Amino acid sequence: MAKQIEQLDRVIIRFAGDSGDGMQLTGDRFTQETASFGNDLSTLPNFPAEIRAPAGTLPGVSSFQLHFADHDIMTPGDSPDVLVAMNPAALKANIGDIPRGATVIVNTDEFTRRNLAKVHYEVDPTTDGTLDAFKVSSVPLTSMTVEALSSCDISKKDAQRAKNMFALGLLSWMYNRPTEGTTSFLKSKFAGKPDILDANLKAFQAGWNFGETTEDFAVSYEIKPARLPSGTYRNITGNLATAYGLIAGSTRSGLPLFLGSYPITPASDVLHELSKHKRFGVRTFQAEDEIAGVGAALGASFGGSLGVTTTSGPGMVLKQETVGLAVMTELPLLIVDVQRAGPSTGMPTKTEQTDLLMAMFGRNGESPVPIVAPQSPADCFDAALEATRIAVTYRTPVVLMSDGYLANGSEPWRLPDVNDLPTIDPGFATGPNGEDERYLPYKRATGTMARPWAVPGTPGLEHRLGGIEKHSETGDISYTPANHDLMVRTRQGKIDAIARDVAPVEVDDPTGDADVLVLGWGGTYGAITAGVRRVRRSGEKVAQAHLRHLNPFPENLGEVLESYGRVVVPEINLGQLSMLLRSRFLVDVIGYNKVRGLPFKAEELADVLREVIERD
Repeated sequence: MAKQIEQLDRVIIRFAGDSGDGMQLTGDRFTQETASFGNDLSTLPNFPAEIRAPAGTLPGVSSFQLHFADHDIMTPGDSPDVLVAMNPAALKANIGDIPRGATVIVNTDEFTRRNLAKVHYEVDPTTDGTLDAFKVSSVPLTSMTVEALSSCDISKKDAQRAKNMFALGLLSWMYNRPTEGTTSFLKSKFAGKPDILDANLKAFQAGWNFGETTEDFAVSYEIKPARLPSGTYRNITGNLATAYGLIAGSTRSGLPLFLGSYPITPASDVLHELSKHKRFGVRTFQAEDEIAGVGAALGASFGGSLGVTTTSGPGMVLKQETVGLAVMTELPLLIVDVQRAGPSTGMPTKTEQTDLLMAMFGRNGESPVPIVAPQSPADCFDAALEATRIAVTYRTPVVLMSDGYLANGSEPWRLPDVNDLPTIDPGFATGPNGEDERYLPYKRATGTMARPWAVPGTPGLEHRLGGIEKHSETGDISYTPANHDLMVRTRQGKIDAIARDVAPVEVDDPTGDADVLVLGWGGTYGAITAGVRRVRRSGEKVAQAHLRHLNPFPENLGEVLESYGRVVVPEINLGQLSMLLRSRFLVDVIGYNKVRGLPFKAEELADVLREVIERD
């Protein structure tokens, strides 16, 4: 008899296990199949910073959460509907996030006395009533995998490693996911290892067959494709979208892309991806340290390329002196800061928004730098393209502020029409621009206030360059007080002028009479939007706006803030944007701040907004 199929509009699944159990691969494959099926989705990978923490311990737990639906969704979900726990540590680390009535699938083979002791379980939680509030399915994943692979010419240890594929097959059956993509992936990944390929394919199929035949799972679930705007879609992470956006900026400006970078979590994937695209004129240089990386990138900009460097908070600190040099020389430079939890080494694989004030003020002297922040993984493409446009047009370093949640998270991305992407004109200097056929390297363009960009070797355009203060037109070294004052104000004025060239803040206020505005920036967009939707569904009125440009602010931001009685600013820091808004616009914003290394949950923000709305 065919099993029952139940329709759902959405589901949240979390795979959790030891860092060696392949949970990130399992979650990624489930995500890829879900994307190909056409669901809207959002993911939250969460893994240790250590290469291999002690097996079976809480610090070694790695998880991957996926929220997919038949409609538009904004976050990876607050609480999983399904937890797959590969060992006691995974169960203990995640059970606090699981709501009553959720499904918990446990790999009973790993619930040995030794493994229970590692996480201080005195009694097996699967048998002592600890899990009575949940729908528990006890499945001996490890032993069933080994049995399914008994005919394979591999060791028992290698057979046990394939248990993640068994779990993937089971969950793929439960939620009617396609299997062709995973099969093709495995054939490609293990093309040179036929025995390992055969084992993984058999484990995957065994998991599917188990779901199909066992009485433990009487129902499978179906989530229909989402109704998204027409177009061609692919699943994309924030780091991948950033890399593609940089390539697009290079192509649309006609500038070769040079990346000078030092590997650092969670920014390294941008370097990894760009290194694959030499056919687009991309050159990547893995430097010996952060300072060398940004120095090489600035040198490339001087030579007429699009200079880019990628980093995270600790590396951002080291790059600041060279960023100041880029401010003085007024050359295009992109600094991609994929923020992580700090201070110092902090929590390398966890997310935060704590570098905003460093990006704004973290250099000596008056050295203003534009700041652009994406709001979702897919939006990293557009934000990278916008940062490129500003850097090239205004001859300035630009900080692109992503974060760990955006970098590693993924969502569907509709491929843009290349012809719709903006054209970026580098406008290289081609000849003298002053009297008597002189070249004045700091004579400014009307409107942008940008100085000329002369490619070295262009006849007649020889000029001085360096970190010492420049004469306002000739670029010669100048210690004149009046000239320094003029140059400081001119550099600030150039950055201020960008505000006239960026989109105004758009406010989502359906009724037009909300008294509360929630204002965010960066990766908080999804949680804020989901929280706002929940508040509105309960009949309350609330407006929402999100900032892409953090320096300079859009010209209408002050007017927007003054239009609302109360302004709530959620941030994964202790109030950095709130500080800037208070000092600039004299608005006493209401900050909501947490620094847990995790993104906000939609319901917690909804509760905050309801509380603010109810205040007298």
